[in-house]
Amino acid sequence: MDSGILIESFAEFASSKNIDRPTMINVLEEVFRTMIRKKYGTDDNFDVIINPESGDLEMWRTREIVDDNSEDIWDYNKIPLAEARKIQNDFEVGEEVAEEVKLVEFGRRLVQTARQTLIQKIKDMEKEIMFEKYKDQVGEMITGEVYQTLRHEVIIVDSEGNELSLPRTEQISKDRFRKGESVKSVIHKVEMNNGSPKITLSRTSPVFLERLFEVEIPEIYDGIISVRRVVREPGERAKVAVESYDDRIDPVGACVGMKGSRIHSIVRELGNENIDVINYTDNLELLISRALSPAKVSSMQIDRDAKRVSVFLKPDQVSLAIGKGGQNIKLAGKLVGMEIDVFRDIEEQNDEDVDLTEFSDEIDEWIISELHKIGLDTAKSVLALNKEELVRRTDLEEATVEEILEILRKEFE
Repeated sequence: MDSGILIESFAEFASSKNIDRPTMINVLEEVFRTMIRKKYGTDDNFDVIINPESGDLEMWRTREIVDDNSEDIWDYNKIPLAEARKIQNDFEVGEEVAEEVKLVEFGRRLVQTARQTLIQKIKDMEKEIMFEKYKDQVGEMITGEVYQTLRHEVIIVDSEGNELSLPRTEQISKDRFRKGESVKSVIHKVEMNNGSPKITLSRTSPVFLERLFEVEIPEIYDGIISVRRVVREPGERAKVAVESYDDRIDPVGACVGMKGSRIHSIVRELGNENIDVINYTDNLELLISRALSPAKVSSMQIDRDAKRVSVFLKPDQVSLAIGKGGQNIKLAGKLVGMEIDVFRDIEEQNDEDVDLTEFSDEIDEWIISELHKIGLDTAKSVLALNKEELVRRTDLEEATVEEILEILRKEFE
């Protein structure tokens, strides 16, 4: 095989991957030196000269001339006088012979091995280049093309043909992908598995929603508005707290746009995820009230040490605060970094109703606490829901719920 083909193909690869010339020459030289060591046992007395541009390769073997009867004639760096004079007839003992070694002298098998070694080094360098490229881009958004849809993941290819993984667990429940389709996601994780880079993408990460805001809202891209916090139930609901560094600009209005024009494309990208944009503030009480939107809070008690807050609302606001499947209160708690307990405003309670704490001798306190978490603090508020709804909205077993309902019903019989 022509060495020029090997060298030129590698030089072309190196150029496309922006590999510097010294690195490229070192890799090529190491491949040919490995071939020399396999044939001659050592490469100490060999010079390898490579020209990547022309594809030229020269390998020179240097040996010292010794007398034909010398004990040193078998040393790797010595050559008998008689053999030296076959190269040039006026050589004398003590002189050095520089002899060019042609690639053909190594035999087909060694040359083929060198070719395979070079191909493997190219593959290894591609893996290393891919890993180095992506490891510093975690959290950045990328647009790729669907290459293959598998049961547990979708394979996405980037602009350079690298294969990236979008696992099922990092996809929005409503995501449906077709081969050749363009997909946006963020680089979630970059790791090496058995010498191969594994690039994991995500569409469920809060960072993905933050990057979409940066792309769609010019004021965020320009740094006039900052995204302070993002919490999500992917594909269902999200809350985004934003802050403006310019008093003349309303951050919520700028993000939503006229009649929702700006946020509409983000909502569509996320499978119609319901996005609440709120104005961030350092005032914790005000932030909690905004986080529980669209519900209106009557009052609250904050325990900063326990990171817990009790909010009191009018009866018609409780379901709004909790939201479908408890999503609203769950996201609000994540946004403010506190556990939120919802209670009906005591002034609004029916005189004939009984507070759940009155049943502490019959119902365990932890069970009452579970009911409080979903806004149920009186007997009638619990009885207003059926067994299935209570099981779905709490962590209580069906038998426990049946027992609670029986105890409460007896109170009003």
